[in-house]
Amino acid sequence: MPPDAPASAAARRSWRQAWLVYLEPASLRMLALGFSAGLPLLLVLGTLSFRLREAGIDRTTIGYLSWVGLAYAFKWVWSPLVDRLPLPLLTRWLGRRRSWLLLAQGVVAAGLVGMALADPRQGLDAMVWCALLVAIGSATQDIALDAFRIESADTDHQAALAATYQTGYRLAMIWAGAGVLWVAARAEDASLSGYQAGAWTTAYLVMAASMLVGVMTVLLSPEPTPRPLPPARNLGEWLHGAVVAPFADFIRRYRWQAALILALIAVYRISDVVMGIMANPFYVDMGYTKDEVAAVTKVFGVVMTLAGAFVGGVLSMRLGVMRVLMLGAVLSALSNLLFAWLGQRGHDLTGLVLVVSADNLAGGIASAAFIAYLSSLTNVQYSATQYALFSSMMLLLPKWLAGFSGQFVDAQGYSAFFTGTALLGLPVLLLVALASRVQSASSA
Repeated sequence: MPPDAPASAAARRSWRQAWLVYLEPASLRMLALGFSAGLPLLLVLGTLSFRLREAGIDRTTIGYLSWVGLAYAFKWVWSPLVDRLPLPLLTRWLGRRRSWLLLAQGVVAAGLVGMALADPRQGLDAMVWCALLVAIGSATQDIALDAFRIESADTDHQAALAATYQTGYRLAMIWAGAGVLWVAARAEDASLSGYQAGAWTTAYLVMAASMLVGVMTVLLSPEPTPRPLPPARNLGEWLHGAVVAPFADFIRRYRWQAALILALIAVYRISDVVMGIMANPFYVDMGYTKDEVAAVTKVFGVVMTLAGAFVGGVLSMRLGVMRVLMLGAVLSALSNLLFAWLGQRGHDLTGLVLVVSADNLAGGIASAAFIAYLSSLTNVQYSATQYALFSSMMLLLPKWLAGFSGQFVDAQGYSAFFTGTALLGLPVLLLVALASRVQSASSA
């Protein structure tokens, strides 16, 4: 079904009915599961970059270490296993989707414990391997959770589920961003200055324990109605059904338009992802304290993202996904220019509040519309594998480019870097416009 197809039905829904969808059980479950999904991301990327910079690690190395996040871009490789392969004992007990969710959450928690015990000043190997374990577990959780979400409601409700998912996700980012900085700051010895490994150990152990929110939600949630899978007579037939068929189905449904859709997916979030790796080193270098970064960027900023996610979800249901997708692309690119302006002002707390507000509001609107768009492209028969392909495509190019961000900042400075990330968003506008015509033609 085209992304804008629900718009005609949504137009007959009152504003009150559109907002009440957020109180439905499926939406509330996605709130808690979104928290579980959002918790690991900053701990292996954004917050970790703050921790490493405070420990004296240079920006070029921090940029390269962001390639740990490429695990999210390659999750399509093992997504067919998550989509089809039963887990011994767990699948019989919990079902296909919940069993993989529980396993992935256990892997994330174990990796966070390892990161808590590692000291980057003594060497980065242990930290990198544990961060990679967290990223792989988190990516696996995303695969199973995306399928769980798509199979839990019809297409008309996907924008609302995306918004509540984003709400839980952003609440987790408050906790994994502001919370971890707050815990680390309170665990520091006031008589010492500089990097304190023990404080970060305490903070990351608290984050590992926070994965219990997702574990309890999985145990208490119902399994979506299982989709019957045709029995495979041999390994080759199983591999065809698990690996080849999901991708062939997408190409068969969209034909030549598939290339345009994949190109849009590949670059839609490029401005935000490339810029985000250097955001925390930027805050450290501009002289902002842990408490200032926690309060402004990790609490207030995430609240603005939540507001954007809810606005994006409602606008998508009322106006159609493609229009909001274009709005999000424009706002995301423009907000990066504000960081270039902030880089010229040094330590300016008021300026930081204004810039973070605009950037996070734009990101929330774009994310809600983009998740709804990706969900609408999937065939529910292959939901985990196809959505993993789309979300992997979304991260592959941006994450690869982001690895060079520290090197670029060292050579050109922050203002040139932020301006460059804004310009990266220009091709996105053209692709959204072209994709909108494709969807309009297909729904005519």
